[in-house]
Amino acid sequence: MEGSQKSSTGLKVGLGILLVLFLVTAFYTSKLYSEKQENEKMLVNEKKQVMNDLNNMAKDYDEAIAESEVKNQDLIAARERIQGLMDSLKVSQNSVGSLWNYKKKYMALQEEMDILLTENDRLKGENQYLASSLDSTQVQLAERTMFTDSLLVQNTELTTVVKDAAALQTVGLVGMGVIERNNGKQIPTERARRSDKIKVCFTVAKNMLTEGGDKELYVQVIDPKNNVLGSNDQIEFEGQTLNYSLISRFNYENRNLNICEYINELEDSKFEEGRYTINVFNDKALISTSEFELK
Repeated sequence: MEGSQKSSTGLKVGLGILLVLFLVTAFYTSKLYSEKQENEKMLVNEKKQVMNDLNNMAKDYDEAIAESEVKNQDLIAARERIQGLMDSLKVSQNSVGSLWNYKKKYMALQEEMDILLTENDRLKGENQYLASSLDSTQVQLAERTMFTDSLLVQNTELTTVVKDAAALQTVGLVGMGVIERNNGKQIPTERARRSDKIKVCFTVAKNMLTEGGDKELYVQVIDPKNNVLGSNDQIEFEGQTLNYSLISRFNYENRNLNICEYINELEDSKFEEGRYTINVFNDKALISTSEFELK
């Protein structure tokens, strides 16, 4: 009888231990499963983020390639490498090792993109400079024209001759969008959304009849929606009102003077896409006009 009771007690103890072990095992199994689910969810989100980053990088390359007047094979090859990495990532397994490998490749492509796009912008800037340098011939022509005009008006009233011939004139008026780097370097761009400022450059032509000293011209920049950019202040000349973007002030010393002015982007929006008009006024007289386009 006593042996039977001991045997029954041992059986209960054994069953209790087995039950505890079962519960502990079930708890840890459930915990491991939950952790696995969380890890898989995290890996899926990380994979989506890497794919989004690659998509954004591909869009930047597409814009740079579209802006290039001549095919840049380096940009095209880099764009194809990004597409290949995106295709591979779509069918890859969701593992920590695999995802880290793709992240390393993405970071390498990011460094390559910074170098390629900077070089591409530099080449575009050089092309823009070469195009604007052709305006130097216009400066020389303007000087000769003003001299010839001064000879042709000898039969007019002397005061009128002096006044007209002494008026300031500008040549080589150009406008463009520019990207401004953190180090202050400026890179021309034709893209509206990438432009940090609008740059307006012109040359005040040499005129020995003009008295030297402090001078000012009114610059008007009109966007594709017919808005006057910049300060959009008003001034009145003999009953006529002029809305201007900025006043260009400079010291004139009777020689060619190159001037560049800037219009900052709007506080709440980027520059509009389309054709811009630039006008330069000497008092109420329009002395120069030009157009450019942002895409």
